[in-house]
Amino acid sequence: MWGPRKRGWAVSLGAGVFALVSVVLWGAVLRASEGGERERPAGRPSDLSEATEECIDCHSEVTPGIVVDWGRSRHAAVTVEEALARDPVERRISAEEIPQDLFAVSVGCAECHTRNSGKHADAFDHFGTEVHVIVTPSDCAQCHPEEVAQYSENLMSHARTNLAENALYGMLMETINGVQVFDGARLAHHPPDDRTGAESCFYCHGTRVGVTGLSARETDLGEVEFPVLSGWPNQGVGRANPDGSDGCCAACHTRHRFSIEVARKPETCSECHTGPDVPAFKVYSVSKHGNLYASLQSRWDFREVPWVPGRDFSAPTCAGCHVSLLATEEGEVIVPRTHRMNDRLPWRIFGLPYAHPHPISANTTGIVNGAGLPLPTELTGEVVEGFLIDPPEIEARRARMQRSCRQCHDSGWVDGQFERFEHAISEANRMTLPATQVLLKSWEGGLAEGPGAGGNPFDEPIEKMWVEQWLFYANSTRFASAMGGADYGVFADGRWALSKNLREMAAWWRERSE
Repeated sequence: MWGPRKRGWAVSLGAGVFALVSVVLWGAVLRASEGGERERPAGRPSDLSEATEECIDCHSEVTPGIVVDWGRSRHAAVTVEEALARDPVERRISAEEIPQDLFAVSVGCAECHTRNSGKHADAFDHFGTEVHVIVTPSDCAQCHPEEVAQYSENLMSHARTNLAENALYGMLMETINGVQVFDGARLAHHPPDDRTGAESCFYCHGTRVGVTGLSARETDLGEVEFPVLSGWPNQGVGRANPDGSDGCCAACHTRHRFSIEVARKPETCSECHTGPDVPAFKVYSVSKHGNLYASLQSRWDFREVPWVPGRDFSAPTCAGCHVSLLATEEGEVIVPRTHRMNDRLPWRIFGLPYAHPHPISANTTGIVNGAGLPLPTELTGEVVEGFLIDPPEIEARRARMQRSCRQCHDSGWVDGQFERFEHAISEANRMTLPATQVLLKSWEGGLAEGPGAGGNPFDEPIEKMWVEQWLFYANSTRFASAMGGADYGVFADGRWALSKNLREMAAWWRERSE
């Protein structure tokens, strides 16, 4: 392979000297690896494939932050063979069969960016090697097939599709992101472009990444051609990738360290779950659990697998409730690890416009209610049969979540908390119904142009008040109840706002209908 390392004399003497020095320094980088399972002696070239060493020789100078970050990762510190030798309950790797050439090496640049390049539209010739830019769940599946399969059945992996292919959601996004101009008499609305969408809704939901061609760039090694990507950069959870896969593991396991510690900390989830539509992190921060996390987390161990409540951590985080493999001190599994985050979620409390049992399929684009709208409930609140999980599945998911809670709380506490939470779901839905009734009356009376009159159901003042009723206030009430952030559920976009907004909607309708 004619790579940058072998072209060192042709490029510059400095690059060659750097390659020599990097051999001495590389051991120090590896010794800083996450987890500290073992101190690695300086220079273990047998642990790195030749292809990865070539990548490192160049990128240690070109993108040193990436190389150092990867050098501190578990991927750099442990070979695939060593990972497979762990007890099954302690493994981070789910593959039973691994290609032989991967066995004795650490997972490095080449193992992620070259092995499946034939499937990638973003692959390009990089000094004689076919390299792809974007590492996708399909690439990760070589070592983590179970996690990838579970994630493919998770709402997050379909987040882009579920948003982009729902006409109703599309109209809501247009009213949020479009540019409005006052012409002297009225506001004119201009739809948003792709760039606006990529830094707003699709930042979290995920863009569609395409390849539009190649572009030459000047580098220290001369002119190099790279693919030109549309919808890039993006780390959205439902990103459509150039190899045909959906999702982005790096949304939670941020590259290039891919740390389980980062994925387990609530700050990672807060990037997309901070409200006011999904105020999970804000509510968690003011809850008793969030208080304990903020006070004590410096003493917790976020790297252990399995994760033992009481020993490794003393209050739940997002991952502790929804994802992580939890076990007792004796090794008995409490709940298995899952990347199908809804495994422990009986209710979809993010209501549009009502909370409801979780959808059966993570791809919700086929859901249609009796009125022909792409919603899992009728506008009057009834759930749409055939698309949502049934009572036995609701109970099974509730039981999984409660097993985690009972590691610290007795049954009376846990049962009481869930009873209050499900009551809050019902109450928030009940406060959404009269708001919807006021809206329907406004459409019927011609006070606003609803879908029946060819209008956008989200762009007029009464319609925006209706959206705030369920998207901000009802959701905040439910999230606050689920996670014990009581004050947030009262005055910070909670019950006070639910009541006030409904009164204002009713007053708006009366003034115009009299």
